[in-house]
Amino acid sequence: MRAISGLFAGLLFGVGLAASGMTDTAKVIGFLNIFGAWDRDLLFVMGSAVITAGLGYKIVLRRQQPIFERDFLVPTISDIDGRLIGGAALFGLGWGLYGYCPGPAIAALVYLSPITLGFVVAMLLGMAIGNRLVQS
Repeated sequence: MRAISGLFAGLLFGVGLAASGMTDTAKVIGFLNIFGAWDRDLLFVMGSAVITAGLGYKIVLRRQQPIFERDFLVPTISDIDGRLIGGAALFGLGWGLYGYCPGPAIAALVYLSPITLGFVVAMLLGMAIGNRLVQS
């Protein structure tokens, strides 16, 4: 049941990304072009996501325990360090250069674009290298 729940959540997330236009790199690049033809659609998508997540946390954390786990896994670290800043910079660089972050890139694989496939492969390689560096 846990795997089916995860699959359903992932599919719902992917459909939401596609419906909101976030799998279209031109829309994302248009949002980042604040001095040109700025496309503010992503601002509304992000705002909706923040509101939904905030309400979701309030509702879910009222429960005694999660449905598929023993305990809630809520982040407790709030430090801003070099790893966080470096990771955010790499994320922003990839997002700004191509117009995808991990979720939309994976959702966009259904379009069968070789460039998107290359982006996802590079992203996964970067994650693997990052994990190796952290473990060293």
